[in-house]
Amino acid sequence: MNRQQIIDQIRKKGTFLCVGLDTDIKKIPEHLLTEEDPMFAFNKAIIDATAPYCVAYKPNTAFYESRGTEGWQTLERTVSYLRTNYPDHFIIADAKRGDIGNTSSLYARAFFENMGVDAITVAPYMGFDSVKPFMDYEGKWVILLALTSNPGSRDFQFLTDMTGTRLFEHVLETAQKWGTTENLMFVVGATQGAMFAEVRRVAPRSFLLVPGVGAQGGSLEEVAKWGMTPECGLLVNSSRGIIYASSGTDFADAAAAEARKLRDHMTILLSTYGVI
Repeated sequence: MNRQQIIDQIRKKGTFLCVGLDTDIKKIPEHLLTEEDPMFAFNKAIIDATAPYCVAYKPNTAFYESRGTEGWQTLERTVSYLRTNYPDHFIIADAKRGDIGNTSSLYARAFFENMGVDAITVAPYMGFDSVKPFMDYEGKWVILLALTSNPGSRDFQFLTDMTGTRLFEHVLETAQKWGTTENLMFVVGATQGAMFAEVRRVAPRSFLLVPGVGAQGGSLEEVAKWGMTPECGLLVNSSRGIIYASSGTDFADAAAAEARKLRDHMTILLSTYGVI
């Protein structure tokens, strides 16, 4: 999916919501545990319920990898179900990969060729040669960690050099020489608030994947105020706040209600800032 297709979907649906499929076998409703593949049954119901209100899905691969071969098969089934039934939705593998070039090329093959996702999250610490193999795939996206939502983000990401430039700014500046706004996004946590203005100063047109709204307490209003562009430029993720809205048999309906609330809020913000 290219940049313009993402923008078109945002404007058409009045939402920039990404639903995180952080599916934990220990948290899904008990009645699903009798299913042949309980995690897939959960994902399928969540996807069917929330698809009208979002433009993207982001399975966090750790939740699947922790289940071994069975979990990996669930992830593949989930991506295949999205591709077949919801082809207009952007699919992000939240894998946070990043290694020397020949290893990264195999990670890229696994996710882009074999699994068929649109994008993958990548850690920038090892530099250009660890990121380039992911960028060699036409029509695919690298989503580079820049300024994350966790408390530990300040351990390294805010360190400054002798010129006063912070590490996350170096990441933003340098990475834009590796890719373009057509194949490179950045992760910026919703909990960073007004720091979005600093991010936009360095990367004014890049799409940002924004975790941290909902359970982590990030403010959607602040994200839009400081981070929205004339093309939106945002994919705001909510995981636990949507998929675990209920632990009962009404879990899918509850997820739809939470996604709908976020969609309605996003529609107002898109209108307020002149995107739609």
